[in-house]
Amino acid sequence: MLIKIGYDISLNLSVPSAVLCALFVHPDREKDLLAPEDFCVTPELPVEFYHDMFGNKCARVTAGAGPIRFTSSATVRDSGLPDAYEPHAIQHEVQDLPVDVLPYVLPSRYCDSDSHLLAFAWNRFGTTPKGWIRVQAIVDFVHKHLRFDYQKARADRTASDGFREGVGVCRDFTHLAITLCRCMNIPARYATGYLGDIGVPPVPDPMDFSAWFEVYLNHQWYTFDARHNRQRIGRIVMARGRDASDVALTTVFGSHLLTKFTVVTDEVMP
Repeated sequence: MLIKIGYDISLNLSVPSAVLCALFVHPDREKDLLAPEDFCVTPELPVEFYHDMFGNKCARVTAGAGPIRFTSSATVRDSGLPDAYEPHAIQHEVQDLPVDVLPYVLPSRYCDSDSHLLAFAWNRFGTTPKGWIRVQAIVDFVHKHLRFDYQKARADRTASDGFREGVGVCRDFTHLAITLCRCMNIPARYATGYLGDIGVPPVPDPMDFSAWFEVYLNHQWYTFDARHNRQRIGRIVMARGRDASDVALTTVFGSHLLTKFTVVTDEVMP
């Protein structure tokens, strides 16, 4: 399967600003690109590429006040297979986890697993079988507990906020599921990227980037999606981190306004 991906994002900067971008296909998927991503900045400015502490490909641009535009297009080869399903995958004790996995059992900015959610998680999920079944029970709960609403999106909502408010967007579903997993000592990390309406009925909402999460079971990472709660086809990861604060697609160090945001992720039909 071939998937066409890309975006057209424009900002208006009030003052000269540095802009950090995590707008690239993750290095794990670069081998699947038919050609390098056609990343462009308008006006033409020097771009400094680097990899962050989580292994994500990023860029830094220093721009003057006024409009700045980021565009990209590429075609990705994908297996066309749905997310893995391994119901017998086991959970590891914390003392047996690789040290590079340990950050994903700790609280983070939006995943406040040291809050009152800790007691709730153990009361709700403490009797479920460890491993995949417990993670799926958490996903089932979050999927039913939160109501998806684009109009209710806000950047400062933590997992415990989402739990209390009962509403959010894909990042809020993801933060709450990650947090409940960490409360149960299950390593969980945030992922963001492209997820088109491939193999499912299209939705009327404009295409956007998506958020999901990965858990460490049976010595490897597995994908779960609390918003959709189903195996999906055609996920293309861009960035991973502890929560959304680690994988912001753009970070602007100055006052600015988003003036355009278009995302493309479509199967290339033969």
